Amino acid sequence: MAIRPAEQLIHKAAWLYYAHGLRQDQVASQLNISRASVAMYLRKARETGIVNISTSTQLFTDDVLARKLEDALSLDAVWIAPENDHIADPSTEIAVLAASVFLELVKKGDRIGVAWGRTVYMIADVMSYADLQDVTVVQLCGNLGAPYSYRPDQCTMEIARRLNAKGLNFYAPLVLSTEELARALRAEPVIREQLSGVGECDLALYSVGAVDADSHLVKCGALTPSEMADLRSQGAAGVIAGQIIDAEGKVLDCSYNRRVISAELASLRAIARRLVVVQEDSKFEPLLAAIAGGLCTHLVVGAHMAQRLLDHAAATTEKAS
Repeated sequence: MAIRPAEQLIHKAAWLYYAHGLRQDQVASQLNISRASVAMYLRKARETGIVNISTSTQLFTDDVLARKLEDALSLDAVWIAPENDHIADPSTEIAVLAASVFLELVKKGDRIGVAWGRTVYMIADVMSYADLQDVTVVQLCGNLGAPYSYRPDQCTMEIARRLNAKGLNFYAPLVLSTEELARALRAEPVIREQLSGVGECDLALYSVGAVDADSHLVKCGALTPSEMADLRSQGAAGVIAGQIIDAEGKVLDCSYNRRVISAELASLRAIARRLVVVQEDSKFEPLLAAIAGGLCTHLVVGAHMAQRLLDHAAATTEKAS
């Protein structure tokens, strides 16, 4: 069973104190909590059996993998949805966990940036209702045509509705027909102001997209399969908020990206909490690219993807040594 988000600080405090050997004041500094809170969490960890003289019982399953991933990838927090052979659609479990994590991360007065796609919409669809004060949900990129499902405006407004928050849509298309038109539209005061304000968000929620024929960019008509294949040959590794990135998580230098209306990656990196949720194992390479580019601080994945990430990190470290 996955660790509930509300309990994760207890597990992280126990992991840092018992497994890493940090002092209580060091744990407090790393988790940005008081030393008194650390002492309380460690006591709860002992009382509930999370730790004993060696270390935790539950930490030896999915949660120990999460802590190892945090260490290996330098992420602030990782949550892992356990695998269950009895579940018809495991991706739903990831969406449910991600919705719970997201609600735990949202604070009163937060400004939240939201991207688009099937994963983000599924999270919104299973999210519990909350009545948060002074929260604003903003769209991170331009919009798609009406027939397409999981549009950016749909994702933004559904999450705003679930939070009883203010929703701010982006009244511009995701992709323009020419680079000149895109430059002109970005220069418009309303669009420029919305794009420049993305870095002021407190929390971002997005997934990563693939760069193949099944990509949302192909399905929505922004690119043809042959165009996507050509971009992949040029180094395309994934999609973030409608933009194509390379294996290092940088914006790919291509005409498509110059025609996109979306928040700059530098603005996304300026957001303190960047929650990335990945449901499909096929998005391993795009996720690696996002992590390499500093576009992820908090991560929700399934157990198989988590193990692949950890194995890859270990292999990379061994190769470098």
